[in-house]
Amino acid sequence: MLSYRHAFHAGNHADILKHYCLISVLEYFKLKDKAYCYIDTHAGTGLYSLNSKEAQKVGEYREGIKRILDEKNLDASLQTFREVVIASLPDTKNYYCGSPWLAQAVAREQDRLRLFELHPTDAELLRSNMRNIKLPNRAQVFCDDGFKGLLSMLPPPSRRAVVLIDPPYEVKQDYQQVVDTLKAAIKKFSNGCYMVWYPCLSSVESQKLPIKLQKLVPDNFVQAELHVKSPQPDGFGMHGSGMFIINPPYTLPQQLAEVLPALTQLLAQDNSAQFVLQSHIA
Repeated sequence: MLSYRHAFHAGNHADILKHYCLISVLEYFKLKDKAYCYIDTHAGTGLYSLNSKEAQKVGEYREGIKRILDEKNLDASLQTFREVVIASLPDTKNYYCGSPWLAQAVAREQDRLRLFELHPTDAELLRSNMRNIKLPNRAQVFCDDGFKGLLSMLPPPSRRAVVLIDPPYEVKQDYQQVVDTLKAAIKKFSNGCYMVWYPCLSSVESQKLPIKLQKLVPDNFVQAELHVKSPQPDGFGMHGSGMFIINPPYTLPQQLAEVLPALTQLLAQDNSAQFVLQSHIA
C-alpha cells in the first residue's frame, strides 16, 4: 500500500495538516486547568534531521514545512502554527518535529504523554529524544503495539485524553485495525478526542476508511483532507492526506475553514490542489 518510514517524509504536506490539527486540539484542551493525557499509537522517533540521507533522498519537506517557514506573507491563520513549530525545534534549518515532539512542546507540567512505537530502533531514538525535553517525567515511551497499547490506557486517570492514531498503512489490514481499535476505544472511553491520520490514495481501502469512521460516531466528527496534486495515472503514491477527528473541539471546523484555503494554495504541487472539509458536531 505504502512504503512508509517517517524519516523519509518528515515535514511533508501530510505532516503539516496533521500537526496543524494536533496543535489546535491540544491548545483547546489547555483552556481548562485539568490535566489531559496525550496518547500516540505510532510515535516514530519524535525529532527528525532534515540533513539525513533519508530526508534528502526525497526532499518532501521542501514542498511542506520549508514553504511555510519561507513564506513572507503567510496567511494569518497559519501564523500561530509556524510560531509553535519554530519554538519547539532546536533549529528550523536542520530539524523537523514528529507528533510527540510537538505534543511535549505544547503540554503543561500537569499533562502526560504516553507514546507507543513498535520499531525497536525508533523506540530507542524516541526515548533518547524524550530525555532531552524540559520535563521528561511527563512522557513515557513503550516499545509495543500502539493499537493494543491505546486500549490499555483507557480511560485515563484524568478522564481527558487526546489520541493520535497514524499507522503507516503499509498493509491493508491497518485500515480495518484502525476502525476496530477505535470502536473498542470508544466503548471503553467515549469522551476521548480521537484523531486519525490517513493517506489519500487511489486504493479502495484508503477511500473507504473515512466512510467507515464516520459510521462510528456520525454526529460528532470533523473530516479534513488536503490534496496537493492529482492522483498519478498508475495509482502509485500519495496525492494528499486526511484527518478524521472524533469528539473534536467545537471550534475546530471554523479554524479549518479558515486555514485550509490558505494551506491548499501554499502547498499545491499542481493546479488540481483542493481540500475537503465536512463536520457534524452535536
